[in-house]
Amino acid sequence: IKNTQRKITINVTQLKKNIAKILTHLEYEDYDLGLWITTNQTIRKFNKKYRDKNKATGVLSFAYHPLLKPEERINPLSEADKNLGDIIISPEFIKKEAPTWDQTFQKRLTETIVHGICHLLGHSHKEDTQFEKMQKKEAELLKII
Repeated sequence: IKNTQRKITINVTQLKKNIAKILTHLEYEDYDLGLWITTNQTIRKFNKKYRDKNKATGVLSFAYHPLLKPEERINPLSEADKNLGDIIISPEFIKKEAPTWDQTFQKRLTETIVHGICHLLGHSHKEDTQFEKMQKKEAELLKII
């Protein structure tokens, strides 16, 4: 976990514990997962570069195994393959959007990180059936923490 923003206090220790619980539940406890906590300005640059959207967002996920399908297990061919990928979040964006979800900042932050993890696991929300599967997985993981 790397926190390069200073506007919002983040309990990195608690985030590490939550992510570790999720990875253990998923039986990926020996896999890497990167989390970068950054500013709206920085996440906007990545959103423009990788999604062609010139605006800030709450979360971006970069799966190490981009062809992974939901509920499919990763079959690592080497130690380097024991990587789920990287997530970038903007707490500034998350804090601003939390009231629209009728949530506290902390709850929205947690749900956003879980959402990012689900993307690393092959989940998508482009179609209704995919969205339903992703919501089910998110609910399962949120219960863990």
